[in-house]
Amino acid sequence: MTSEELSCPPMSFLRLQSWLSPSFPNGAYSYSHGLEWATEAGHVHDRTSLVDWLDADLRYGSGRNEAVFFIEAYRCAIHNNAAKLMLVAEIAAASRGTSEFALESSQQATACLNTLRRVWSDGILDLICESQVQPVLAVVLGARLAREGIPADVALPAFLHSYVANLVIAGVRLIPLGQTDGQLAIAELEHAVLSASAQGACATLDDLGSAGFMVELASIAHETQYTRLFRS
Repeated sequence: MTSEELSCPPMSFLRLQSWLSPSFPNGAYSYSHGLEWATEAGHVHDRTSLVDWLDADLRYGSGRNEAVFFIEAYRCAIHNNAAKLMLVAEIAAASRGTSEFALESSQQATACLNTLRRVWSDGILDLICESQVQPVLAVVLGARLAREGIPADVALPAFLHSYVANLVIAGVRLIPLGQTDGQLAIAELEHAVLSASAQGACATLDDLGSAGFMVELASIAHETQYTRLFRS
């Protein structure tokens, strides 16, 4: 990565941190992406099994697809391709495998979209808002971060790191784990984040696909789980 590739206003990096921060009001803390059932069933029971679960999701499951949607939305914003952006948004919304994933995706993205439009408005957000499909966080942030001039090889890993860090926080509450174990888990997932980012950066919509079936099965089972802390 050259200094030229990283040249963008410092304000943009501050916004990147704000939009991906756990304090950003998108409600991510309410969702576990099926992890709550995986914990209840004993598939995830310590730091090692949590890392294994999230590593698989990033490399082969829904995390992998989110990387594709993010980078495609990013490219559309860079090239001012509104028609393609609407196609990406539509496919991303239709790709949710369960009703809880659809709720998790649309509610976080809607909250993010509303906050960005109010505080950091941009025409591309209005375009996404005017579409007839439920918004998806990867599409909203991919397009908006492109408009900020954040390099893709910074924006995409940061997005995936935020994605997995939110789930580690859920794991810390569910298993439960200590805060240090949570940070160790995030550190152990750095290679998976970078690997998924590298693959996603070269991908297109034609590369969409998932082999992370257990994540979807966990989400389906969570819909009827008797005692729940999370909404997914």
